[in-house]
Amino acid sequence: MKPAVRRPSGRRLALRAVVTLCTVAVVALPFAAAWQYTGFSRSVSRQADAPEVRSDANGAAASAPAEAPPVVLAYHDVAPGADSRYTVTPRRFGQQLTALRRAGYRTLSTEEFTRFLHTGHPPAPRSVYLTFDDGTHGLWVHADRILAAHGMKAAAYLITGSVGTHRPYYLSWPEIARMARSGRWDFQAHTRLSHRRAAIARDGSTAPVLSNRLWVERLGRLETVTEYRRRVAADLDRSIRDITDHGLPRPLLFAYPFSEPTARTNLGPDGARTLRELLRTRFTASLTNTSSRPRPAGPRAAAAGEVQRLEVTRDTTADGLLRELARWSAVRPSAVTAPLSRPDHWRTTTSPGRTGLGTLTGEGPYPPDARYAAAEYRPIATADWTHYRLHATVEGLREAVNGAGITVRSGSGHETALSVSRSRARLRERGPDGFRPAGVCSLTDAPEHEVVVRVTPGTVRVDIDGARCVTHRTEGRAPAENAGGFALNVRGEGTDGSWARFSSLKVGGAS
Repeated sequence: MKPAVRRPSGRRLALRAVVTLCTVAVVALPFAAAWQYTGFSRSVSRQADAPEVRSDANGAAASAPAEAPPVVLAYHDVAPGADSRYTVTPRRFGQQLTALRRAGYRTLSTEEFTRFLHTGHPPAPRSVYLTFDDGTHGLWVHADRILAAHGMKAAAYLITGSVGTHRPYYLSWPEIARMARSGRWDFQAHTRLSHRRAAIARDGSTAPVLSNRLWVERLGRLETVTEYRRRVAADLDRSIRDITDHGLPRPLLFAYPFSEPTARTNLGPDGARTLRELLRTRFTASLTNTSSRPRPAGPRAAAAGEVQRLEVTRDTTADGLLRELARWSAVRPSAVTAPLSRPDHWRTTTSPGRTGLGTLTGEGPYPPDARYAAAEYRPIATADWTHYRLHATVEGLREAVNGAGITVRSGSGHETALSVSRSRARLRERGPDGFRPAGVCSLTDAPEHEVVVRVTPGTVRVDIDGARCVTHRTEGRAPAENAGGFALNVRGEGTDGSWARFSSLKVGGAS
C-alpha cells in the first residue's frame, strides 16, 4: 500500500509564490533600472556646458534709443558644426548674448512681450524677445545653459506633432518640462502637423500647407475654403491642446511655418481672411520673418496682429546683430538730423545696386536705362510714425522732362504721394484699387520749389513756397493704420544730370 502523498496547504503555496516573486523582482531589478535609465536618457539628452566666450562687439547698440520698443529675434537651432544657415553655433550664440548684455539689452518672456503689444509700453529699456522656431533639441542641449549663464529668457515655438520624434533632432516632452521648470523658457505654437509642404495643383507643385488650399487627388480639385478652414482650425486647436495637456500655459503667440504668412498662397481674398480670423481668435499675434510691409513690434503690428522678426543666422556676428538692432530700433522724428547725409539710412526701392541716394540728391550716378528712382528712409525704424513734418527743397525742375515726389505714411497701405513739377503739385492716396486723387494745386512756374508736408493721423497738409497747396483729410481709420515713415523719388532721363533733385531735407514734429 502506497503511503499517502502529503500536499502543501494553501498558505504554504501562497508563501512560496511570494518568495518566488520577490526573487524574480530582486533578479530583475537591475535590468528594470537599466531599461528605465536607458529610456529616460533617450527622452532627456545630456546638456553641454556653456562655452567660455568674449564678445568683440564695439557697442554699436549705443545708437538704439533706450525707450525703443522691443525687437523680436528669430532663431531656429543652436548646435556645433552644422551646415544649415539656420543653425547658430553655441560659441556664436554665447557671443551674441554677451554683446546684448553688455549693450544693456534685457530679454522678455512671452507674457511680457504680449503685454507690450496690448499696452504699447515697453517693459524695459532696450529689450529683445528671443524666439526659436520648430523645437529642436539643441535648445535643451546647448542654448539652455548659455541662457542660464547670461540670466536671459527665450520662447520655443513647438511643432507639437514632432515633439519626441526623429530623436534626437526634436525636443522631447520630458526635456520641455525641465526647460519650463527652469523659468528661462516658455512655449508657444508653431502648428501641430502643418509645418510642411504639400501638393496644391494637379501637376504636383507644392507649397506650405497652412497658407494654401491643398489639392484633393481623389476629387481632382482644390479644397474649398470651408474644407481649408476645418483642416487648419483642427490643427491649431490640437497644437494648443498638446501644449496645455502637458501642464504648460496656453500659448499666446503663433509663428508661421517657414516664416512665410503669404508666400505663394492660393487662398484668395476669402481664404486669406479665413486664415487671419483663425489666428486672431486664438492668439494675440502671429510672428513672421517676411512681411508685405514693415511691421516691427509696435502699434502697426499690434493692430494687424502680425509682428515682423529680425532673423538671426549662422553668419550673424555679435557686432552685426547690434548694428541690425540699432537699424530696427524706432526713431523719433525729432531725432532725425540731416537725413540726406546718411546714405546708409536709406533703402533703395528701384534698380537695386545701380542707383542710390546720389540719384535723388543730384550727385549721381544716374541709371542709364531708367527714368525713375526712389528710396525709403529707415522703413523699419519709422513704421509707427504718426506725427511729423518734412521740409524739402526741390531743384532742377524741367517741365515735361522731370519731377520729384514725396511719399508719406510709407508702408501703411494708405500711402499718400505728392508729386511736384515746375508748375503743378498733385496729391494722391493709395486705396484698395491703387492710387486715387486727393488734391491738386497750381504753382508759380519755377525750377525750384520749397515743400512742407505735415502729417498727422487724420490729415496730410502740403504747403509749397509758403502758400497752402492742399489738405487731405482721412477719417474712419485708427492712427496705427495710417502710421508710416517717408520716401523720396525723382524722375529724369539720361545720365547727364537732367533729373530733378532734392537739395535739402529736414524732419521734425508735425507742428
